[in-house]
Amino acid sequence: MPLPINTVLPALPARPAASHKGTFGKVLIVAGSRGMSGAACLAGLGALRGGAGLVQVAVPAGILPVVAAVEPSYLTVPLAEDQEGRIDRQAAREILALAGKCTAMAIGPGWGTSPDLQELARLVFTEAPVPLVVDADGLNALSRTPGGWPQAPAGVARVITPHPGEFARILGIDTKAVQADRETLAAEFAARHGLTVLLKGHQTVITDGQRMTINTTGNSGMSTGGTGDVLTGLITALLAQGLGAYDAARLGAHLHGLAGDLAAAVLSQPGLIASDLPKYLGQAWLQVGAT
Repeated sequence: MPLPINTVLPALPARPAASHKGTFGKVLIVAGSRGMSGAACLAGLGALRGGAGLVQVAVPAGILPVVAAVEPSYLTVPLAEDQEGRIDRQAAREILALAGKCTAMAIGPGWGTSPDLQELARLVFTEAPVPLVVDADGLNALSRTPGGWPQAPAGVARVITPHPGEFARILGIDTKAVQADRETLAAEFAARHGLTVLLKGHQTVITDGQRMTINTTGNSGMSTGGTGDVLTGLITALLAQGLGAYDAARLGAHLHGLAGDLAAAVLSQPGLIASDLPKYLGQAWLQVGAT
């Protein structure tokens, strides 16, 4: 039986007057590689504009100066890197130690591919004790896990944010098959693995296997590199502020698309680029009732 479509947004994260930066959570984003520093920057900006109290962006040491120069409001951490400028296996334990000190985390944007990254993705997915968002190359790495999709710790939230091609790789089918049955495939996978799926595209599907939302914000101007990285950071920030995985994913999708609509109204759809989205997230928050 098809799942009923949820059309009511969740309550916004509370913003008590007597608060401090710790009140709104600490986000850890593990992202980037040589030539892909922008992915880490955009995810960090998405998390900051998503309301997180602290944002830490952990990147290969070689690109840290670039990432740090883009935005002074997030913290940066240098990680061991391989000869190609990707995160090295030596960084795994440091990443897990950082995970133990944050409120929510994200992996995958701009990683590239390597055997080390496949193992790192599996390790973080199965051991990180906090809510986790997996995007981009993190998803591609997990799709190659020997023995099938890994198991997260019991009761710890996991959100995956694939586009149709990435979801096809995860399922072992072709992209046309995904597009032909988006809602059913997303719901079945979410239910089977106890996680939340945000399947990107026109009318993005968000489901935890028991509930479903079809996002109605956004436009074709967002079909450009880097917009998904902003979404990754945004959802992670909402998790860090205490929203459950399903609510964080559907509120994040709505705000992300709304920011794109607001930006396009000023800049046009063809003129929209990913770095415009964080600049319009503040206006998107105001439209959904934040103060």
